[in-house]
Amino acid sequence: MSEVPFRLGAVPALSRSTVDRQEGLRADSGRLRARWPKAKVLLVDKYGRTPVPVEAVRTVPSTGIPLGTRNALDIGAEPPEDAAFLGQWADVDYWAIPGSPPDDALTVSISGGWGVDQEAPFAEGHAWIELRGHGALLDDTSAGLLTTAEALRNWHWRGRFCARCGGPTRRLRFGWATQCVTCGREEYPRTDPAVICLVHDDIGVNGEHVLLARQPIWPPDRYSVLAGFVEAGESLEGCVTREILEEVGVPVRDVRYLGSQPWPFPRSIMLGFAARTDPGAPLVPADGEIEDAKWVSRAELKAGFAGANDQLKLPGTTSIAHVMLKAWADAGS
Repeated sequence: MSEVPFRLGAVPALSRSTVDRQEGLRADSGRLRARWPKAKVLLVDKYGRTPVPVEAVRTVPSTGIPLGTRNALDIGAEPPEDAAFLGQWADVDYWAIPGSPPDDALTVSISGGWGVDQEAPFAEGHAWIELRGHGALLDDTSAGLLTTAEALRNWHWRGRFCARCGGPTRRLRFGWATQCVTCGREEYPRTDPAVICLVHDDIGVNGEHVLLARQPIWPPDRYSVLAGFVEAGESLEGCVTREILEEVGVPVRDVRYLGSQPWPFPRSIMLGFAARTDPGAPLVPADGEIEDAKWVSRAELKAGFAGANDQLKLPGTTSIAHVMLKAWADAGS
């Protein structure tokens, strides 16, 4: 029996990043323009998809996939107005610009999040994949680059007009700020904190059962841990306690931090926690939010990860929920 509280056994898929993204790099206009000719560029479409080598995603298992970047000079002699600087890696600058697959693109089936196959556009030897379903397939550098590109894309899409006067905005600082052309107000990328908590029973150090729930809009048999947004004036631990109580009617204690992962859908960061509760406490799913909640044993959870439990479809590998549940399953009580 383990005497040590479980910890994450791996870095969450979208927390992997190798690029240097210091503010000083993107603030140096002369440096960025001088290095543009040797830079690499990601194309990201309006759905957040970007090209990767199709042969890489057809390999089973698919891991460590690189992005299908373009040479910057193939885009233009200098960074276009809608380009966003993502960072530097191995003495190469990386950028993102809007793009899209050709109109005559074919489709290819790729295994995505929750083990569900997804159709992706396919053209010129590349499949256009999206971060939510396929981020875990990418190599560390590519995962970090696409996560940043998707976060900036979503922020710009929602920040086209000034929050003060409603005027249109223009981009500044190579994608890292906007300015209202009417009143001059500047805005910077925002992140909304959200907690995600693995609740287990109080048997032993790590418990013998984990509390899982499902939303009404999810496909049948899909379950995960509970999550919710941090409210104004609320601590992270306070949010964990409130969200669990609101969603399933269970009071928790011994709240402790596990790790974090950016989740740019549209602009969240998921802050992972663990907590304990009495397994005898009645579960009361929140009407309209939680369709079902149940206790799942460690053996049942392991069977779900192995694909041997038809009544339990677990979070995909891109989500921090997957890493949390896997760490708990491997820890023992």
